[in-house]
Amino acid sequence: MNRLPHVTSKLAAVLLMCAAFNSPANAGKPTPNGTVVSEWNENAVAAITAADGYANPLQATRVLAMVHVAIHDAVNGVIPRYERYEFTGHDPHANPTAAAAAAAHRVLSRLFPAQQSDLDARLSDSLRRLPKGSRERRGLALGREAGDAIWARRLNDGSDQFGEYTPGTGPGRWQFTPPYDGFIFAPAWRFVQTWGLDRADQFRVPEAPPALASERYARDYNEVKANGHITSATRTPDQTAYAKFWYEFSDIGWNRITRIVSASHDLDLAQSARLFALVNIAMADSYIAGWDSKLYYDFWRPITAIRAGDTDGNPATEADPTWEPLMITPPIQDYPSTHSVLGDAAAELLGSILGDETAFATTSSTATHPDVEVRSFSSFTQAADENGDSRVQVGIHFRSAVEAGQRLGREIGRHVYQNLLRSQHCGDKHQNKHPGKK
Repeated sequence: MNRLPHVTSKLAAVLLMCAAFNSPANAGKPTPNGTVVSEWNENAVAAITAADGYANPLQATRVLAMVHVAIHDAVNGVIPRYERYEFTGHDPHANPTAAAAAAAHRVLSRLFPAQQSDLDARLSDSLRRLPKGSRERRGLALGREAGDAIWARRLNDGSDQFGEYTPGTGPGRWQFTPPYDGFIFAPAWRFVQTWGLDRADQFRVPEAPPALASERYARDYNEVKANGHITSATRTPDQTAYAKFWYEFSDIGWNRITRIVSASHDLDLAQSARLFALVNIAMADSYIAGWDSKLYYDFWRPITAIRAGDTDGNPATEADPTWEPLMITPPIQDYPSTHSVLGDAAAELLGSILGDETAFATTSSTATHPDVEVRSFSSFTQAADENGDSRVQVGIHFRSAVEAGQRLGREIGRHVYQNLLRSQHCGDKHQNKHPGKK
């Protein structure tokens, strides 16, 4: 009985929202497609790349989440189908496509003021297909308000702090890795304000890395030592191909995948806006949570471990002081693999909304032949598994770090899907149909 007022008020809010969706202002108007969302995803990636060459994936996920949350909230200010994240403004007479473009443009303009002229040109390109008049003007105004709301929400989120770190000296502790001697990548990122998680350590990996003297550690050690070596004789040609293919930052690859599958599904503007927002919220939180676990366990990378194999107390791990991985090791701890965290979080979101068994093909900027190389998958899980395994084949993670990262990613993806931007069931065929589906 005590919960009845809450339930009644929530039901009333849903009914009011559905009434707005079916109001005379929206009656008889087909919901636009989601092309503009993919366009501004590409525009955001282009702006990040123009700013720093896409050198900082942590900051990039923050930018992409801000852009797509603003788009989502702006669109739902016109087509109120899903729960909002921050912005609560509403105008059923606005053009939702104009609102989406203006929201993304506003966020990017605030983040990258030096690119204003280019961003203005991109906005004009988005608007040239729309009818001119009051609906467009109202959409632009609503979108700018949504962008400002997200900007204000994230203004003091801790993302401007680098942090301090002093490496340990004993076996198993992380050490600086070549060619980044004396450098660790943004150790304070674990303190950045989360997007969908309650806190960074909400799903902290509960199991420590395998003990150095254990059989499991020796197995992981010898696997990456053999397969991940730059001139490995045991790594197959296909393993080499996908090791390089997935080497690009996870947020680049999984945003590309999201663009591909959103185009192949019957998604309208509201559905597409929500899909991109959830995927990018999950990936932004994956870096924050992943950094929390990395710094907590402070575990060494294979290149350090293999070169110092005679110090770990395990008779089954033979040292190789000259060992080199296939690709350069990022300057941050091994456990867990955040590349795997992001991949599985994105796969969880995409599978929950579109169904895991979605076939697609994608490319990569780090493939051996990026202009022509394409890899095909029968499901998001299959892609996420290959994404994770690539970190062993490329020589930069132990298997245990990949597996821990995949578990953490799935937990983040499920949490974000089940708790944010939920469908209000106003005739949406892409409702929360597959909670927790792997």
